[in-house]
Amino acid sequence: MDQLFWAGFTMVAGVFGCVAYFWLSNMALDRIYPARGANASRNINRATAIRPWLFVLPALLVLVIYLIYPVLNSIWLSFTGGTGGGFVGGANWSWLAGDSKFWESMRNNALWLFVVPALSTFFGLLAATLTDRIRWGNIAKSLIFMPMAISFIGASVIWKFVYDYRGEGQEQIGLLNAIVVAMGGAPQAWITMPFWNNFFLMMILVWIQTGFAMVILSAALRGIPEETIEAAILDGASPMQIFWKIKVPQIWGTIAVVWTTITILVLKVFDIVLAMTNGQWGSQVLANLMFDWMFRGADFGRASAIALVIMLLVTPIMVWNIRNARKEMQ
Repeated sequence: MDQLFWAGFTMVAGVFGCVAYFWLSNMALDRIYPARGANASRNINRATAIRPWLFVLPALLVLVIYLIYPVLNSIWLSFTGGTGGGFVGGANWSWLAGDSKFWESMRNNALWLFVVPALSTFFGLLAATLTDRIRWGNIAKSLIFMPMAISFIGASVIWKFVYDYRGEGQEQIGLLNAIVVAMGGAPQAWITMPFWNNFFLMMILVWIQTGFAMVILSAALRGIPEETIEAAILDGASPMQIFWKIKVPQIWGTIAVVWTTITILVLKVFDIVLAMTNGQWGSQVLANLMFDWMFRGADFGRASAIALVIMLLVTPIMVWNIRNARKEMQ
C-alpha cells in the first residue's frame, strides 16, 4: 500500500507541479514585461521571445541531469579503477579489447540486429496488410498489439513456460516441449542450447515488437493514394505485384524508420536475457554484461566502458532515424 500511495502521490504532485510552474512562470514574465505603458510593444516582443524557453526549460534541465551529465561521468569513469577512484588510463579499454565475454556479446548483439528488426518488420508488414483486408481486422490488430503492453520481464516469464523443460519421463508443462513430445520427439532444454538459445530469446522480442511495426506500417499503408492502386488494377497488376511494386516502394521510408527504431531497442536489449539466461550458455549481450560488471562485479570503470560502446553503436542509428523521420514528416 505504501508503494501505491507514493506512486499516486508522485503522479498527482507531478501534474500539479507542472501546472503551478507554468502558471507562476508566465505570471512572473507578465509582471516583468507588462503589456502596457510606454514600452508595451517592446515588452510584448521580449515576453514573446522568452515565453517558449519557459516551456522548454524543464525538459532541458532533465536532459542535462539525466543524459548529458551521465554521459560525461561515464566517459570519466571509463578511465578510472573499479570503484570509480584512481585514474588508470586506457586499462579498461585494453581489457575490453581482449575480453572473450565482450566479443561474445558483440557477436550476439550483431545476431540480434540481423534477426529481430527483420522479422519484426516483416511480420508487422504482413499483419498490417492482412488485417486491413478482413472485416474483424481491428480485433486482430488489438490482439497482435497486446504484447506491447507487457513488460519485457513479464513477457520473459510467459515464454519461460513456453520453453520449460522437464526430464524425460516427466510430464512436460512447457508448450514447445509438449508439442515435441506429442509428435514423438524428445524434450529439450531449449534455452541452454548454445547459439540456438539466442534465437529462442529473440522470438520474445519479435513477439513484442511485431505489434509496434504493424500499427506504424498500417497507418502508412492507409496513406497510399487509392488512385495509384486503382490504376495498377486497371493495368492488370496482380495483388502480389501491387503489394511489392506499388505499396512497399511508397512506404519504404516508414519501413526504414520502423526497422531502425527496433534496431536501437535491440542494441539495448537487457531484460529478456537477464530473466531467461542471465547471459549463460553463450547468450551474453552488451547491456547484460554491463549490468554484471556494474552491480555484481562492482567495477564501474569496466561497466562504463561497455556502456559507452553501446552508446557509440546506438547514436549513428538514432541520428539517421531522426533525420529520416523528419523527411517523412515534410
